[in-house]
Amino acid sequence: MIFVTGGTGVLGSQLLYDLTKQSTQIRAIYRSEAKLNQTKRFFALLNPDSWQDQFQQIEWLIGDVLDVVLLEEQMKGCTHVYHCAAIVSFHKSDFNQMIQTNRYGTANVINVCLGLAIEKLCYVSSTAAIGGDSDKIITEDTKWKLSPTTTGYSVSKYSAEKEVWRGIEEGLNAVMVNPCVIIGAGNWNDSSLTLFKTLEKGMSYYPPGSNATVDSRDVSSVMIKLMNSEISGERFLCTGSNHTFRDLMTEISSQLKVKPPRKLAKRWMVNFVRRMMKIGYLFSSKKPSVTKEGVNALFSNRCYDSSKVKKALGIEFYGLKESVKHTIDNRFQDKK
Repeated sequence: MIFVTGGTGVLGSQLLYDLTKQSTQIRAIYRSEAKLNQTKRFFALLNPDSWQDQFQQIEWLIGDVLDVVLLEEQMKGCTHVYHCAAIVSFHKSDFNQMIQTNRYGTANVINVCLGLAIEKLCYVSSTAAIGGDSDKIITEDTKWKLSPTTTGYSVSKYSAEKEVWRGIEEGLNAVMVNPCVIIGAGNWNDSSLTLFKTLEKGMSYYPPGSNATVDSRDVSSVMIKLMNSEISGERFLCTGSNHTFRDLMTEISSQLKVKPPRKLAKRWMVNFVRRMMKIGYLFSSKKPSVTKEGVNALFSNRCYDSSKVKKALGIEFYGLKESVKHTIDNRFQDKK
């Protein structure tokens, strides 16, 4: 039986959908009914005719990776574990929560896997755990380093990876994937998919930086292939295409049939908006969507080399155009 954490997110939902197509016994944990219902909508979106039969292959249990006693009980009888659960945030106020869930939650998963002699684990890390200098090609061998611009999220994921490496040293059969910005089918109020919702409303400015995006279907496929392989004790960058934010936003806008951003945003302009949002936060409970860490990301350039995983598995990733189309064609959006 397969055990999955974080199965209600953009990637986790795609992973569960792909695993259920293989008629595999699956047990997954969730934290709220709202998230569980969101995953149901995901299945119904991709398989409107028989999604219920597919969804019912999953044994759903309320759980939390921070509850190690409950986690151990729920993982009994399982042989393979996909650990996708994580908190992603660029707000400093969320740092402690990210450390708790991303680092210590991962430590709990590793310890339970060792205790139960789990056959294999796949951990979803992030390109944030690799780091790298701006304007230099980043590979799995690029050294992570702490700097004044290192995000709290990066610290939490790097710390989580150290827990996985510890587990590997103690005999755990495990692999890691390091995806970049993930796009794909799902709720446009979630994670990176909010960019699509924002662009649909119209934007005039684009940031000067660059990064990479990857299709959730590709990440899921890589994870499953790695788990079914003899590969162990390694991590793999899982990045689709490298592009500037302008090119990404232009492609999305074009397929949404709205005007693309045409004006270059200056750092002082974005920082001004950030400060205004921060002031507004004092009078409301809504966190500002633009943070200092987020601004640094928008003005940096990241370029990734995913040749290692392509060579190991003999795969190619979806192109940006096709991934954007899939994301737009398979969306839903809760009111907020």
